[in-house]
Amino acid sequence: MTDVLVVGGGPAGLSAALFAQKNGLETTVFDTDGTWMHKAHLFNYLGVGSHDGSAFMETARTQVDSFGVDRKQGTEVTDVAQTESGFEATTAEETYEADYLVLATGANRDLAESLGCGMTDEDTVDVDVTMETSVDNAYATGGMVRAEEWQAVISAGDGAAAALNILTKEKGEHFHDFDTPADADALFGSEE
Repeated sequence: MTDVLVVGGGPAGLSAALFAQKNGLETTVFDTDGTWMHKAHLFNYLGVGSHDGSAFMETARTQVDSFGVDRKQGTEVTDVAQTESGFEATTAEETYEADYLVLATGANRDLAESLGCGMTDEDTVDVDVTMETSVDNAYATGGMVRAEEWQAVISAGDGAAAALNILTKEKGEHFHDFDTPADADALFGSEE
């Protein structure tokens, strides 16, 4: 059993996984590498001058791996279900359990529908401002919740918002993920 299961390894899913794991929640992410980022070139992503989408994804994967996320590369989740203690995600080989679920499968909303998440009139997953769906402790992010708004920066922000709101529930107070240079030095060593 882990704390957070993230289904989808694009910007939204990896962002959710990074924020959750970095802040003490054991996180497993399922990444089939079906992201649209392989067709993208980023020059509108704040802080990233001009970057190939596939190269961006490799950097993002390396970053989540460095924080210890259990990344199941090439593993497809075929079903998700709510249980008495949280959620199950089923793959061809195994079933995984967690307290929280983050769905980040782009425009594919099948898992959200099978879980019983409410849908909008635009056939997107209905979420509140915290990215939580109508199913308690299940979150949806990125292209699943925004009709025709598939920008990487929006998706990554949605994933981060979902993880921060999971952390808020876990910590019992509003959680902020704000690092300082001293935090970076402690984690990565001083650049001097």
